[in-house]
Amino acid sequence: MKAMILAAGRGERMRPLTDTFPKPLLEVGGTPLIGWHLRRLAEVGVTDVVINHAWLGSMIEERLGDGSAYGVRIQYSAEETALETAGGIAKALPLLGDEPFAVINGDIFTDYDFAKLEITAQKLGENLGHLVMVKKADYPTGRDLAIDAQGKARLCKEGDQAMTFAGVAVYRPAFFADIVAGQAAALLPSFMRSMEKSQLQAESFSGLWLDVGTVERLNQANAWAIDQRRGMIT
Repeated sequence: MKAMILAAGRGERMRPLTDTFPKPLLEVGGTPLIGWHLRRLAEVGVTDVVINHAWLGSMIEERLGDGSAYGVRIQYSAEETALETAGGIAKALPLLGDEPFAVINGDIFTDYDFAKLEITAQKLGENLGHLVMVKKADYPTGRDLAIDAQGKARLCKEGDQAMTFAGVAVYRPAFFADIVAGQAAALLPSFMRSMEKSQLQAESFSGLWLDVGTVERLNQANAWAIDQRRGMIT
C-alpha cells in the first residue's frame, strides 16, 4: 500500500521556530519529526510515500530527497498555498492510486504499529475509511469524537468516552470524491458525511501519542524519544 504524510501546515503555534524552518523537519531525538514516520513505515514494508508541502516546502524536499536515506521512495505534492487536510489529500490522489492508502499527520509522535495499516486496508469492507483515535488529551485538539458499539466513528454524545482523531487513518480514494482538487477543504466535513452513512470505522489506541503542536510538546517528544532509545519506553 501507499502512505501519505501531511506536511503542508504553517505551524503557527511553533513560531518563531517555524518562521524559517518547516515544522516536519524540527528534530525529535536527533531525527526530523517526519523522519520517525518514514523509518517506521519502511520497517513494515510501506515504502511508497507521498508528502505534501506548502510552507518552506523546498526545504523539505532538499532534506528528505527521494527518501532513500530512510528506506522509502518519496513523491511530493506541492501546494502553492496550504489546501487544508482534505484539500491536500484530494490534490495528491493521482499519486496515491486506486487502492486504499494510509495518511499520517506529519506533526504527531507515536508508537502506533504501522503494520496494522495494510491489514486495516484489506478489511475496510464497505467502509470508506478507518480512523485511529485516542482518548481526549488534556490540551486542545480537534472535534470530540466517539466509537459506537459497531466500531463506527461518530460525533461525541453525552455519556460517550470523548476521543480525538489521532492523525492516523486509512482511506479509500472515494472518501474524497466530494472534494474539488486544488481547492482548500477541511477534513471534518468529510468525516461527517461518511459518519452519517455509517461508512467510517474506527479503533481506540492507548499507546504513545502526542500532538507536537507547541514548543513544550516538542520538548516532551524529545524526552520520549530519548527514553525510547534507552529502552525506558516500550
